[in-house]
Amino acid sequence: MADDDYNDVDMGYEDEPPEPEMEEGAEEELDNNNADDVPGEPVEAEDKEDEEPIERVRKTSKFMTKYERARILGTRALQISMNAPVMVELEGETDPLEIAMKELRERKIPFTIRRYLPDGSYEDWGVDELIVEDSWKRQVGGA
Repeated sequence: MADDDYNDVDMGYEDEPPEPEMEEGAEEELDNNNADDVPGEPVEAEDKEDEEPIERVRKTSKFMTKYERARILGTRALQISMNAPVMVELEGETDPLEIAMKELRERKIPFTIRRYLPDGSYEDWGVDELIVEDSWKRQVGGA
């Protein structure tokens, strides 16, 4: 196709309906609808902090899988290596993976794990909610 063939193609959006124009009094009506509140009554706002979290029945295990652990440690180590704020006190650690492991042990990683179920639904677990078994403990003979 030659370059001048592209100029023949209509790039306009003529099939779209035109934008509705605002009438002159429409803006005033929107402002007046908000003024219907009675000034003497306080507006009730729901405080999310005061509400207790709803405990749902979960279908999946409360144990973190080795795949979830690897993904979380790798992702968090990458963040730390790119100067993300560290959530634990450092005691001479400089390796981002070691820092991420320390954060995981102290349950300070602010991640949420989304586990998809076969029916298409999912469960969200916070890292602090899951039980983490360190593979190095089993290798050394720890608990």
